Amino acid sequence: MRHSQLKAFHHVALLGGFSRAANAMRLTQPAVSEQVRNLEVHHDVLLFKRDRNPVQLTPSGEDLFRLTRQYFEMEGQISDLLSQARSAIEGELRIIADSAFHVTTILGQFRTRYPDVTLHLEIGNTAEILEHLRAYKAEIGVIGDIDPGPDMDALDLGHSDIIAFCAKGFLPEGTTRLHLSELRDHPLVFREDGSKTRAKLEQAAARKGITLVPTIYAEGREAVREVVASGAGIGIVSRAEYGRDDRLMQIELADAGLEMFESLVHLSQRRDVKVIRAFMDLARGANKA
Repeated sequence: MRHSQLKAFHHVALLGGFSRAANAMRLTQPAVSEQVRNLEVHHDVLLFKRDRNPVQLTPSGEDLFRLTRQYFEMEGQISDLLSQARSAIEGELRIIADSAFHVTTILGQFRTRYPDVTLHLEIGNTAEILEHLRAYKAEIGVIGDIDPGPDMDALDLGHSDIIAFCAKGFLPEGTTRLHLSELRDHPLVFREDGSKTRAKLEQAAARKGITLVPTIYAEGREAVREVVASGAGIGIVSRAEYGRDDRLMQIELADAGLEMFESLVHLSQRRDVKVIRAFMDLARGANKA
């Protein structure tokens, strides 16, 4: 196994094709193909499904790509150290959050301080966020949990209670509180599996012997908001993420006593990646202010 073979494989996996990898590496496509083929033959493993366009990784290729992400990231850190270029922050920072609300202020400050960093923001639920971080598909995550696991570093962003919400006029006039048992009498709009807010509500209801069956599942918090605003049912959200929307009204959950804890997280083994360290340092400062 040679460094050049791993590098060729990594670029093909990263860019989704042999031609793109060849252009990025300033090599010919046959040269890149030969490096990858030699790697496969030497280790008797198939890394790509070449009958697909773009090429797709096999399960073995997925496992190797996860490792080469770590390998070449560490190589970059070593290069930075030896070239004494640690003061320069550039590149890209991929953030996946359960709600953009928790990072918008930090994003603005970070963009001002580090204009050479390209920011990517994606929305997902807690399960998806942790999966992306562990697969090196994102650098920073915002999740609804204070204990993401021993492989993660976490910064507590605070907590707020969980409430219900619905379109104005959906409930009888004057209704501002509902018990968990009363939720069964209304159509419910829940997020997809993996939502921490949904899981906490269902667990609390189960402890009281109540089964909550949603009428509609919607992917993502914004989708839930729009479905609820249409008058289709009642949704669930943390108060901090409720925001302002004249179409909607808040409903207290009288007997739930549920809270959502939000954390800024990243893989512990990546804490020395310059762009991650810079973002976390800025977030810690903002959290103390």
